[in-house]
Amino acid sequence: MIILKSSEEIELMRESALIVSKTLGMIAGLLKPGITTKKLDQLAEEFIRDHGAVPGFLGLYGCPSTLLTSVNEAVVHGLPTDHPLKEGDIVSIDCGAVLNEFYGDHAYTFEIGEIDPKTKKLLDVTKASLYEGIRALHVGNRIGDVGFAIQSFCEKEGYGVVRDLVGHGLGKKLHEGPEMPNFGRRGKGKKLVNGMTIAIEPMINMGTHKVRTLKDGWTIVTNDLLPSAHFEHDVAIVNGKAELLSTFQYIYEALGIESDEEDEFRTKPLVLN
Repeated sequence: MIILKSSEEIELMRESALIVSKTLGMIAGLLKPGITTKKLDQLAEEFIRDHGAVPGFLGLYGCPSTLLTSVNEAVVHGLPTDHPLKEGDIVSIDCGAVLNEFYGDHAYTFEIGEIDPKTKKLLDVTKASLYEGIRALHVGNRIGDVGFAIQSFCEKEGYGVVRDLVGHGLGKKLHEGPEMPNFGRRGKGKKLVNGMTIAIEPMINMGTHKVRTLKDGWTIVTNDLLPSAHFEHDVAIVNGKAELLSTFQYIYEALGIESDEEDEFRTKPLVLN
């Protein structure tokens, strides 16, 4: 079910999204070879609670963790472990939080030390495809236009676009309508209208688009065990166009990266605090 949000509700959702953004920024400053994803999970839960929110994933659908941490060939839903991250790994960290009854939910794929140039390109293309999808998220388009924008951008680079997992609407539930596939046909699907709040999340594989679930019942990996990348933003449609609710700027601040990639999707400057 698609639940349209008022301007007041969208501002509450921005606060929820920014809790997640700040959590990912905190994590970015800690990532290095030797740290475990279980330690990151513990620190993320403490951070979210210290900021007046509650973890959005913990306990939901039986999820045992605050973070979902997917390393290398893991696409999404990886469970935190005691295995230390090592030089050359990539790890997608997906985080959710609830504040003011609304969910924030977004993700970033991090590099651990120096990574292989081919893997670096996968990350760069996947993140760029996220913004291609956001550009297509406006009144006058349909859901298929967003999926087409992401799919065509990634497939021209020879990457596999995961079919079994999709983005989604977001609100007082983590998963609302509509489903937002990262593939599609122009002009197909539901019309995009003001008040929609969406989690857009390309999941892109270096090789095949096919995936499978491990015996833990959670971790989803690529069939060919080649790397996968995952980036996710929370977005609202406001005055006919996409407005970012989440940000990667806390991550970039921690990593010493300057970027203006989000500027076109904001009606007012983001102030970090």
